[in-house]
Amino acid sequence: MNWNPTGIVEELTSTTQKMAKGYETLQQIDDVQVATTPKDLVWESGHVKMYHYRRDTPAKAKIPVLISFAMLNRHDVLDLQPDRSLVKKLLEEGLDIYIMDWGYPTKADRYETMEDYIDGYMNDAVDFVRKTNKVKKIHKMGICQGGTFSMIYASLYPEKLQSLTTYVAPYDFSTNSCMLYRWTKHIDVDAMVDSIGTIPGEMIDSAFGYLKPSMNISKYLGVMDSLEDKAKMENFLRMEKWKADLPAIPGEMYRKYIKDLFRDNKLIKGEMTLGGRKIDLKNMTVPFLNVYATDDAIIPNESTLPIMDAIGAKDKKDYPFPGGHIGVFVGGRSQKELAPTVAKWVTERS
Repeated sequence: MNWNPTGIVEELTSTTQKMAKGYETLQQIDDVQVATTPKDLVWESGHVKMYHYRRDTPAKAKIPVLISFAMLNRHDVLDLQPDRSLVKKLLEEGLDIYIMDWGYPTKADRYETMEDYIDGYMNDAVDFVRKTNKVKKIHKMGICQGGTFSMIYASLYPEKLQSLTTYVAPYDFSTNSCMLYRWTKHIDVDAMVDSIGTIPGEMIDSAFGYLKPSMNISKYLGVMDSLEDKAKMENFLRMEKWKADLPAIPGEMYRKYIKDLFRDNKLIKGEMTLGGRKIDLKNMTVPFLNVYATDDAIIPNESTLPIMDAIGAKDKKDYPFPGGHIGVFVGGRSQKELAPTVAKWVTERS
């Protein structure tokens, strides 16, 4: 092995220069903003809110859409910036959109249950949209954990939905192809909830960081080449700002989520109950679009695809989207292909 001190010095000098220019770039950037598409608060209950996005023109789809994101992260990633906004593109394609904001649960909310979220907040929000728009049914969209909850909701209240679209949502938890699915089968969730109460978002996020540690290294190495580019740095900072915004999760809801789904896989087995009612996926008879990421490192395809044979819907379609879990929302292909296809599918069922 040849040791080249000159090359090492040159590399250190180059890196130092990049860091200096990066500092100059950061000095030019104010606090980056996310979720800037105009919207109005129209409903709230406790820490949960619902917003209605403004439209400049009448919607092509006469029936409105209600979106529910996961509880761990904020829905802001769906509207990260004007040119990377799934919500903005869906609006441009003619949809009338409402979105759930799960808020920031506190220690006082530790006893909130999955029933509170699905039979309570979600059902009340759906009823509000139905009543406000004078329609019997609405379109429902759910992302990741919000997609799983939306599927449960659609199995209990199919008469209130015109269609269901879910993105990168888990349904069959029997796979061990992802470390997340292995860990959650063995964690002592009772000890966690009983001792902590409301589960901090940072605690859960730290586990996600170990799913693919190399991604964290390559991310920061990659940003070194963008230090002089203000636009690229702003993009990077917006994503980092979103990732760092981690709401807590009520303990009792988390307990049932881990036990009934990740550990015992009750939903796909037809054994899960909510508020004493059995959740029968065959009752999910509304038109269904299942969007999944082909290279998803968080929600394996083996966890998403089995739902197609389990539900009762006759009008159902898989949509394989090239890329990873987050790329579904922020990638350029998402804007060009996914949003128009989803909007067309929903509009045809309005």
